[in-house]
Amino acid sequence: MNIKTIVKLALKEDVANGDITTNSLIKENKTISANFVAKEDGVICGLDIAKMVFQQLDKSIVFKKVAIDGQEIKKYQVIAKISGNVKTILTGERTSLNFLQHLSGIATLTKKFVDSAGKNTKIYDTRKTTPLLREVEKYAVRCGGGYNHRLNLSDMVLIKDNHLELVKNFDLDIKSFPKNKKIEIEAQNYEHVKQFVILNPDIIMLDNMDYVEMRKSIKYIRKHSDCEIEISGNVSAKTIEELASLKPDRISVGIITHSAPSIDISLEF
Repeated sequence: MNIKTIVKLALKEDVANGDITTNSLIKENKTISANFVAKEDGVICGLDIAKMVFQQLDKSIVFKKVAIDGQEIKKYQVIAKISGNVKTILTGERTSLNFLQHLSGIATLTKKFVDSAGKNTKIYDTRKTTPLLREVEKYAVRCGGGYNHRLNLSDMVLIKDNHLELVKNFDLDIKSFPKNKKIEIEAQNYEHVKQFVILNPDIIMLDNMDYVEMRKSIKYIRKHSDCEIEISGNVSAKTIEELASLKPDRISVGIITHSAPSIDISLEF
């Protein structure tokens, strides 16, 4: 589903049969100007979507970006200006802010993980996203300096623990898998790692291992394979630096999409 359709449905959800408060209070179709103002530091994301909200309601609305997506912003900074029909602006206010605050929250949290991981380890997202908002949430991850893991189940082969439970003795014929797709295998322990290195996948994921076992596994993989190494499972702000110190190629972090707190942004007349 494309973003224009998502915005249309979001407006239908919020406006329903009309903004009865605005329509009851304001009788004149006068023109006003307003500012989008950050109420805390962060990374902005979603300005074009916020603009799209108002222009789906009224194409004559003027929306001027003062900041750009991916830019670090400061508390009280004006990030966009808007002018046009007062009724349209009041009607679209909440929907536009919902997108802007949510996506900026993801970008901001991603940036914190990226900074903590350092230059040699990339931060990746997961598929733990809001249904139907995956594309824009993954865009927000990129705005925060992170990278996107697979967008959907057809993007790459990712053999996880539940798959392995159904495969006898880990008998994986990965040569029969699609040739144009990357192959990643999830290892739960050091013994798994030794078995999977032989298969020569593109990526080996170390999932929910303790620190000592991960360090041992990474040393083994580096010695016997040139595949990428990914760490995953219960990654948090408290553990990210320690995990990055193991020097994996990538760390996947579910929290940056499924639990990022929204950034406080307001529309002020």
